This record gives sequence, C-alpha cells and structure tokens, in this order.
Amino acid sequence: MLIQFLTAAGVLAVLTVVPGPDMAVVTKRAVSAGWRDGLRTVGGITTGLLVWGVLTVVGLSAVLAASATAYTLVKLAGAAYLVLLGIQALIHSRRGQAARNDGNDLPGPQAPHARTVGTLPAAPVLGSPWRTGLISNVFNPKIAVFYTGLLPALAPAGLSPHAGMALLVLTHALLTAVWLGGYVMLLAKARAFFQKPRVRRAMDRTTGVVLIGFGLKVATTEP
Repeated sequence: MLIQFLTAAGVLAVLTVVPGPDMAVVTKRAVSAGWRDGLRTVGGITTGLLVWGVLTVVGLSAVLAASATAYTLVKLAGAAYLVLLGIQALIHSRRGQAARNDGNDLPGPQAPHARTVGTLPAAPVLGSPWRTGLISNVFNPKIAVFYTGLLPALAPAGLSPHAGMALLVLTHALLTAVWLGGYVMLLAKARAFFQKPRVRRAMDRTTGVVLIGFGLKVATTEP
C-alpha cells in the first residue's frame, strides 16, 4: 500500500506543478497586493480542492462530470470569472502607465519627484484574496473530472474506496498549498524587482492575457 501511495503522490506532485489558472490567479494577487494576499489566495484554492474532494467522496462530482448541462454551466461561470480577473489586470496596467505619464509631465519642481517614485499604485482587487482563490478553483469543472477519473485509479488498494480517495484529496491539497505557498514566497523575495513600474505593467499585462487565455480555454474544453 505504501508503494501505491508514494506512486500516487508522485503523479499528483507532477500535476500540481504544471502551470494553470490557479498559478495565474496567485501570481496576480501576490504581485499586486503582496505575499500575505498571495498566501490567502493559496488558502482559498486549497479550500476549493477540499470542497471538490468532499463532493467526490460523496459522489456529487461524478454527477457533474457526467452531466453535460451542469458541466457547461460551471465551466462558463469559471471562465467568465477568469476573464474578468484578466481584464481587471489589463485595465490596471493601462492606468499605471497613464499615472506615470501624468507624473512625468508635471511642470516645475514636482516633475523630478514624480520620476523618482519607484512603484505603481496597488492594483484594485475584486473581493478578498481567499474568496478569489476559492471561486477560481470551485468553478473549474476540470477538477471534478480529474478527481472522478484519475483518483480512483490511484487510490491505494489496502484502503476502502472512500478512505483512499480522501487520503489522495488531502495529499493533493497539501502539495498544492506547499507548492503555491513556496511560489508566493519566491515572488516576495523579488518584490523590489516586481514593484518597478515597467515590471509591474509587464506582469499585469502578462497575467491579464494568461488569465483571459485560461478562461477561454476553460470555456471551450469538453469533459
């Protein structure tokens, strides 16, 4: 059983580190509002995984995975939310550029001061970081397909089906928290770099495009 569990944990670890919507959402929050918001977003994502895990154990996510209508509704809601976050990031990058240009155009003694400002204003955010992570994860129906399609095959044979699934869900949630939490702290180490106006604008634009891209991908994928 131990060998089976370690094999399953290895598979889950590989799937966890593959970049996806969760990482894009975490990047946006951590760069825009700091590492604390980034970690709270990770907490929301982890909670979302646990929600999917509970639904999987009781069998409700299998209904979602098998129902084309339910799957479509959830995926469109999730796609719309990711696109909204992406548009928000793009709007902020344009406002940051406009604010910097206005500062550089100030006449007299104010202009040098404006040019020495080394950061852009904090990006406006929608709701709490924890809720942002939770919503982005809960409205990703691919998690339901992943849990109902892959986890049963990875569950250790020495446990009951429910216990095996619950163990793997907890393992996946822990791996996700550790991976994304470490990623947030890595971003925090380079905070001074990411606070540079040009870098902030580039990050806002990049994460905005990535989030919109993931949103469109979610909207067009099939179960």
